[in-house]
Amino acid sequence: MLTDNIQNLIGNTPLLKLKDSNIYAKLECFNPLGSVKDRAALNMILDAEKSGKLKKGGYIIEPTSGNTGIALACIGRQRGYNVILTMPENMSVERIKILKLLGAEVVLTSVSCGMGGCIDKARDLQEKYKNSFIPMQFDNKANMEAHKSTAREIIKDLGDIVPDFLVAVIGSGGTIMGLSKYLKMEYPNIKIIAVEPSESRVLSGGKPAPHGIQGIGANFIPSLVDVKQFDKIIGVSTSEAIIGMKKANGDYGTFVGISSGAALMGSLKIANEYKDANIITVFPDTGERYLSVFDTNCNYCI
Repeated sequence: MLTDNIQNLIGNTPLLKLKDSNIYAKLECFNPLGSVKDRAALNMILDAEKSGKLKKGGYIIEPTSGNTGIALACIGRQRGYNVILTMPENMSVERIKILKLLGAEVVLTSVSCGMGGCIDKARDLQEKYKNSFIPMQFDNKANMEAHKSTAREIIKDLGDIVPDFLVAVIGSGGTIMGLSKYLKMEYPNIKIIAVEPSESRVLSGGKPAPHGIQGIGANFIPSLVDVKQFDKIIGVSTSEAIIGMKKANGDYGTFVGISSGAALMGSLKIANEYKDANIITVFPDTGERYLSVFDTNCNYCI
C-alpha cells in the first residue's frame, strides 16, 4: 500500500486463528503506532476538529496509561497540534521514551492516585493552556465509535464463521463497548465477556487496588462502560497475564504486551468452559513497550 499519510495505515489489522483452538485474535499491534489506540486517537481528533473543539495550533492534553498517548502524540503532531500527556509514574520506560521521541510533553503523576490523578492533572493543565482540548478517552463516544470499522473488519475476515463470544480487556472501555455494539448487529446472540485484573475487581463491584497489567483496570468505571452489557466479568491476575503474554509470544508467534496476555488468558478460561465455542478477542498492543517491566529487579520478572 502506497500512501503519503501515516493515518491512512490505521486499521485493517490481521485476525489470527490461534493454533489448536477456536480463538480468533485481532492483532492491533499491526497498527502504525503499535496499538488499538491508533483507531481511537484518530477518531477523537477528527471528531474534535469537526465539532470545533480542537482549533489550529492548539493543545491536546490527555490522561493516558501510554498507548493512547503514543497515538495522540503522533497523529496530533502530524496534524499541527501540541500534545501534553499525563500518566502514572510507574508506566514502562519504553512508553515514556516513545512519547518524548514523538514530540509530546510527559507529566508524571503519583501511582497512588491511579488514573484519577492523571485526569485531575490534565484538567489543571487545561486551565493553564486556554486553546486546549482534552479528548478524555474514558468519556468520549468517538473512542467507542472508532470500533465500527474494527467490527466490520472482523465480520469480513470471519466469513461464514459465527462467533459465540467476544472476550476483551477494559481500559477506557472504548474497544469492548464499540465492538459489542457493532458485532451484535451482525451476531445478535454473541456473548460479551469483560476481563479485569483479579487484584482490582472494580467492574465487579470491588474496591480498586494496585495491579501490574498496564493499560487496563483503571481505579474507576469509565462512563463509556455499561456493565449491564456484559454477560460475564472475569478476573485475570498479573501473574496470569504474564503467563498469557509468554504463551502468546512463544506458542503463537505474536509479540504482544501484557494486556494481550490478559485477553488470551480470559479467552482460554472461556474456551475451557465452552469447548466448541468460537471466541473473538483483541490483542491490544506490541510487546516492545514492556521489556523493562521484566528485568531482574521487577516483582513480575520472567
